[in-house]
Amino acid sequence: MRSLLLSIFGLFCTAITMAQVKVDLKKFNPKNEAAISQKAGILEIKWPAGNGNTGKIVFDLSGSKPLFKLISLNKAAVQKIISADVDPVFLLSIGKRDLLSQNGWNIFFDKVPFKPYKTFPVTLKKSSAAVKSIGSHTVITIGSLHSDRFDGVLEVTFYNGSPLFNIAAVMSTDVDATAIVYDAGLVSRSDSWKSISWTSTGDTLQQAKVVKTDTAVNLAVKYRTITAKGAQGTLALFPAPHQYFYPLDEAFNLKFTWYGNNYRKMTDGYGIGIRQDLKGDNRFVPWFNAPPGTKQRMNFFCLISDGEASDAFTAVKKFTHYDSYVKLPGFKTMSSHFHNEFIMSVVLAGKPVPEHPDFVDVFKKAGIDIVHLAEFHYTAHPKGPDDQRLKELKALFEMCERLSDKDFLLLPGEEPNEFFGGHWLQLFPKPIYWIMSRKQAVPFVEDRPGFGKVYHIGDKKDMLKLLEQEKGLAWTAHARTKGSVNAPDVYAHEDFFLSDRFMGAAWKAMPADLSHPYLGNNRVLGLLDDMNNWRLKKTVITEADLFTITPQNEMYAHLNVNYLMLDKAPKYTESWQPILDVMQKGKFFGSTGEVLMPELKINGKISGETLALNADGTADVSLKLLWTFPMNYIEVISGDGTRVYRDKIDLTKTKAYGDQVFQFKTKLAGRTWARVEAWDVAANGAFSQTFYIK
Repeated sequence: MRSLLLSIFGLFCTAITMAQVKVDLKKFNPKNEAAISQKAGILEIKWPAGNGNTGKIVFDLSGSKPLFKLISLNKAAVQKIISADVDPVFLLSIGKRDLLSQNGWNIFFDKVPFKPYKTFPVTLKKSSAAVKSIGSHTVITIGSLHSDRFDGVLEVTFYNGSPLFNIAAVMSTDVDATAIVYDAGLVSRSDSWKSISWTSTGDTLQQAKVVKTDTAVNLAVKYRTITAKGAQGTLALFPAPHQYFYPLDEAFNLKFTWYGNNYRKMTDGYGIGIRQDLKGDNRFVPWFNAPPGTKQRMNFFCLISDGEASDAFTAVKKFTHYDSYVKLPGFKTMSSHFHNEFIMSVVLAGKPVPEHPDFVDVFKKAGIDIVHLAEFHYTAHPKGPDDQRLKELKALFEMCERLSDKDFLLLPGEEPNEFFGGHWLQLFPKPIYWIMSRKQAVPFVEDRPGFGKVYHIGDKKDMLKLLEQEKGLAWTAHARTKGSVNAPDVYAHEDFFLSDRFMGAAWKAMPADLSHPYLGNNRVLGLLDDMNNWRLKKTVITEADLFTITPQNEMYAHLNVNYLMLDKAPKYTESWQPILDVMQKGKFFGSTGEVLMPELKINGKISGETLALNADGTADVSLKLLWTFPMNYIEVISGDGTRVYRDKIDLTKTKAYGDQVFQFKTKLAGRTWARVEAWDVAANGAFSQTFYIK
């Protein structure tokens, strides 16, 4: 009896303690359009959700109740309940990063899930709560979170002007050499959900009734989104479109969403969510970096709608322009580095050659005007025999010409990985026959019937000579990682690199680190800063570095593009020199697609040009941005030949779907170069090429 009384007393004390959670409002600005109220363990937020709607979420801060007591969308006096009694769930998989064998945290060739790892649930203790205003955003912080060696808080961020909010487990560890992935979602504690919907990889809407006892299943979907519909509206759940996907060589659709009961036998209840396949493509699987002390932001987005599932999907797809790259007047989109290997695996393998291959349709639907291939990656005969090599090149050139049309240009290219060191790509302004070997007494160039000029390349001097004679460009692929761990640094002093024929390097969001508000860990953009400080005029294009390309793949998450300053793309049968000129001279910007910078001038000059500063050492920046997710910041990066400087302009007052010209001054006295980046709240972004300063 005494034991029972003590237990009851303990539960009573716990309940009293939880009911007395004080909400810290010191950093909340009541003038930022959102409204906060609290009473007896209940915290309520209302925020303007666009189109005359007001979003409302009621948080229950008591110990045993679901965190989200109510999620609704209100217009005038009409309240439509979207969900009720819902809990966020996170599963954290923790493995070990190899920091010794290659290039530290920049490693790609790691196999984390093939070494010991373990998955832990993330537990929430509602021990504290705070509300703060950040521009037009409202952030509610609830603590604390714990999962094995990780601790942190839960952050829920609301964006004025949009029915969008973000749920994040922000956690850190003191343990070195840690790599992570996470699964996440929402679990319903009531019967408010009636059906689950998703878009199949064939781009058709699918639906299933909610049966609370149905075991959770993993789904391959398009647009990375899953929805739960109630009687009065729909809740859509989706990840950041690029940040959530750690880098792989393949863009396979690995069933990145889930729904059902008892997901992974580690979540209590019926839910929907996002997930990662821990073994990736079963090759090199690096997961996410989690260096000691960094705040890893494991997050997902929710969008609420008072319509059907189809309405919610339409709203979500708008954030990524339906997973495509929008057309901009005066620009052509170009993407590079695809090992599709169509020539070796289909054309020369004797298989039926389709008139319209799937991979071309994928590029066209993605809005890509120009595609630069990287064929023959360890599949062909780059060093000969000569007849075989020429046959392969001829087949490549014929395929590219056949599949190009007035609106699409398919450019031949390779990743030679010979002569210079590390991995690199090349592009010529026309088809060039060249063989990556040169035996004694074989001429550098000869004429061959049926082929014309044929070059024999024996070393890096020959390669540079070929690039010079045929006006080609070369650049480092996946610089400072993968097969280019020490490149271009190891050859930065050599003639071929110092030549204007060596363009620079290529950027991909690799490695991945969820503690950064941007993509790519500054691996390549940091290299661009270094090359600028080396007083070299180099440029950085974006690259995809992918193999299989199919409509069923999760292509968009791994894609990026270069917006080239071209009024029109040349035809295949014309010289491609205008493309190479734009790439070499820095007249383009790179983008993940959601953030665009169609206009950028510093003191009247465009990227790639040289400008003079104002008398006071400042420069006037005029930057037009287009965006979908609310913006986070603009950053002007500059250097003086030794140091790198950063001037950040806060954009958290922006709302979703903007089109604005930003004009501001930046201090550039003593600097020799500058460039600009812009990133949104989902870590999507765009970056310019370099401006040079007199």
